Amino acid sequence: MEPIEIVCLANSRKISGRCIAGKIISENKWIRPVSNRESEEISEEERRYENGQMPKLLDIISIPVKEHKPQLFQHENYLIDDDSYWEKRGKFNGSLDDLLDTPNDLWGTNSSSYQGQYDRFPENMCGTYRESLYLIKPQSLKIIIRIEGEEFGNAKRKTRAEFCYNSTTYIFPATDPIIERKYLSGENGCFTLPTENTYLCVSVGLPYEGYCYKFLASIIESE
Repeated sequence: MEPIEIVCLANSRKISGRCIAGKIISENKWIRPVSNRESEEISEEERRYENGQMPKLLDIISIPVKEHKPQLFQHENYLIDDDSYWEKRGKFNGSLDDLLDTPNDLWGTNSSSYQGQYDRFPENMCGTYRESLYLIKPQSLKIIIRIEGEEFGNAKRKTRAEFCYNSTTYIFPATDPIIERKYLSGENGCFTLPTENTYLCVSVGLPYEGYCYKFLASIIESE
């Protein structure tokens, strides 16, 4: 296959690598490059540019791919050619409004985890959805830093995003490493962010113990 050129809209933490995703600008079409690993994350070596730099949000990237590799509702997946470098072609300077998705809701509002809100759906609903990525504009946005498992002996702090979309409030895990580093370096609490020029990439993973879990993959602030 020919390399696929995307604007990077997600560069989130995933196991021992990253989940990278973006859109073909001319088609407003989502692409998620994946590896051959069981969990399909992209390693540091695989995503590094030839000059040693790493992809960043809003980079325009040419990615060599071997084949389309859809899984369940993740129709956006393409298997990378891990023998070739990714190439940065520039920086996106257009309007993110042109790339927005407009779903009525974010994969339903029928199930919540213990610490989340509408942050999952049952595995038996996999056939209901044909998209696993959205770029949306929130009506409100907060970052929550707290210890979630203290009563179970786990004192690690977690990062979540509480946001309103289409008049519905969601609470998703935040896996944007830039946001994690920024807020985990401070105190626990709930921090309100401006939304005027803020965009969110939200995604949903493949089934895990009977559910598919949603997460906030990136927060993008446009100039």
